[in-house]
Amino acid sequence: MSSEKTKDWKKIKETIEQKLNEDTEDSVEIDDEEDGGNGQTGTGNALDHPSYVALEEKLTLAEQQAHENWEKSVRAMAELENVRRRAERDISNAHRYGLEKFITSLLPVADSLEQAMQLADKSAQDGMYEGLELTMKLFLDALAKQDVQQIDPQGQLFNPQEHEAMSMVDAPGAEPNTIVTVFQKGYKMADRIIRPARVIVAKK
Repeated sequence: MSSEKTKDWKKIKETIEQKLNEDTEDSVEIDDEEDGGNGQTGTGNALDHPSYVALEEKLTLAEQQAHENWEKSVRAMAELENVRRRAERDISNAHRYGLEKFITSLLPVADSLEQAMQLADKSAQDGMYEGLELTMKLFLDALAKQDVQQIDPQGQLFNPQEHEAMSMVDAPGAEPNTIVTVFQKGYKMADRIIRPARVIVAKK
């Protein structure tokens, strides 16, 4: 290779290297500008993100909403429990009062048995009185199974909650306001009077 060609080649090589260096510097400047732009964009993106205060407000609102939902749930459960209890009570009362109506319709049968026992001759050998007495006992036992008790207040103090005074009479030897005669026995179901005893009371 000649000396001139060698020089030309070196010159070309230097020119290429210089051009590459210039391109590299331009590339670095562009990257710096892009980085600066990205930095600004990053700042812009950072501004787009919710701040700590905004997040705290959202959290507070979410907690309030959760608390309100919890209170609504508790109230709904309490109301449901009240409805269930009322339904059970209504069913129980319907059964009880339906039974009470049926038992009340049977009380005249008991009254007739007692009147028959009063008229029957205890000393008779035909067994009439014993039969009536046994029937009455079976009847009262059946009522007792339904929590129904007979009220026989002979000799007791008059109680307007359980007794109905038919009249008042002078009764020598009897305490004032005591029951001297039971005209018709009463009945109660648990603590509820289904028929008061009709009585005659001693005067004061």
